[in-house]
Amino acid sequence: MHSREEIYNQLHTYLVDLFEVPAEDIAPDAHLMEDLDLDSIDAVDLIVKFQELTGKKIPATEFKSVRTVDDVVEKIHALVSS
Repeated sequence: MHSREEIYNQLHTYLVDLFEVPAEDIAPDAHLMEDLDLDSIDAVDLIVKFQELTGKKIPATEFKSVRTVDDVVEKIHALVSS
């Protein structure tokens, strides 16, 4: 799972399955808190799921600037590509 598209698809699956976000609400520019109604606890859960998937440690501090779905994809892509 290294391409941006694969990461986006996995994120989409997590948002729908784990956080019950309606699939039609998920878009690259959707804001996690405002548009998708996620909170900081949800963000930590999301980080944990990606850690399990990638086998890489993802520091929560890396996600302080994350606001949108695309921001998450960018961060995960950068971490798994390094």
